[in-house]
Amino acid sequence: MPQLNFTPAVGDLPFTAKQRSLLSLVHELGKTKFAGRAAQWDETASFPFENYRDLRDAGLLALCVPEAHGGLGADYATYMMIGAEIGRFCGATALTYNMHICSTMWTGVLADGIAMTEEQRSEHVRRRALHFQRVVKDGAIYAQPFSEGSAAAAGRAPFGTTARKVEGGWLVNGRKIFASLSGAANYYGVLCTEDKGDDKPDARDTLYLAVPATSEGFAISGEWNPLGMRGTVSRNLTFKDVFVSDDEQLMPRGIYYKGAQTWPAMFFTLAPTYLGQATAAYDFTVQYLRGEVPGEPPIKRRMYATKQIAMAQMRIQLESMKSLFARAIQEAGPNPTKDARMRLYAAQYSVMEGANDIARLAIRTCGGQGMMRHLPLERIYRDSRCGSLMLPWTAELVLDRMGRETLYEAGERDDAPA
Repeated sequence: MPQLNFTPAVGDLPFTAKQRSLLSLVHELGKTKFAGRAAQWDETASFPFENYRDLRDAGLLALCVPEAHGGLGADYATYMMIGAEIGRFCGATALTYNMHICSTMWTGVLADGIAMTEEQRSEHVRRRALHFQRVVKDGAIYAQPFSEGSAAAAGRAPFGTTARKVEGGWLVNGRKIFASLSGAANYYGVLCTEDKGDDKPDARDTLYLAVPATSEGFAISGEWNPLGMRGTVSRNLTFKDVFVSDDEQLMPRGIYYKGAQTWPAMFFTLAPTYLGQATAAYDFTVQYLRGEVPGEPPIKRRMYATKQIAMAQMRIQLESMKSLFARAIQEAGPNPTKDARMRLYAAQYSVMEGANDIARLAIRTCGGQGMMRHLPLERIYRDSRCGSLMLPWTAELVLDRMGRETLYEAGERDDAPA
């Protein structure tokens, strides 16, 4: 059985033949194509269209589309490995790729693990086939806008974006912010609350609808000039009486909410990008201290004890992150145990905060050159700082969940605040 000639960003795991093949493919794309282009997307805050052409040509836009529908049939863990490997070479490509892939993975393997009635299952299977074919045959790109500037994306309130049932479909109204792939996606997988005509919106009535980019009443606005992840082009979306047909439902009514309760690992899929970024910072520091960075003077700095200790610290933290990440993706599934859920939270926090810690150590260890923009460390540092800010599982929200769920079992309340 042929082995990989590199260590993937997720570490040295017992990969299947399919995983080795896919990891080799994305590693080669990353090394020969994505890495060399990463600076331009950052510099211009523009979307990595060239990278997406490469992903499309390689069949990777259909990574999680089932083989029966013409896709590559990758499962959850395999996607998480692939996402980390892409993140190693271009953070913005990996992060936006996550939004696209989740649109197929949520409707595919995750939906298969969510309880539905026979009627719902039949409806879902028929409709998702339409979306899968768009990706496989047309190379369509799907976005997945969550944020609205409220507690909705964190799962603590209904979405302010609404959909009202009309003949043949839905009328969507509202606004999304930080909508990655703005102007690049063919369809926007919008989470919204069903408008039932009363004043009691309910998160359980969340709908997941694919809004075509060409829809009348749909608009993109706002500037995009952030600290990091600049190539995601995450602008504002507005929906004014946008008609969406019934077949654009990515999940049947009420199923998204049930899925969020059933499959918490569906919100862990932003983490691979940042594990890849941490690996990239580590890789570069090793190259730099060995005097092996292309285009730089071949000066070795590895003989200094301070540099060696710093590398040891980086490796220890990176190994801890990889171990937690690997355990979390291998046991991910519907209805996890409390321990598995806690490991998921721990992995999310460790990766999102740890990536920037490693980038910080990398810059300190490489010294002044690490600040220079012709080298990747300062971009990795800026990109990696963004991870813990991303909903629905920001670093703060994860700490809150872990503390609360450790001390309270389901349904427990205190008579009075402590």
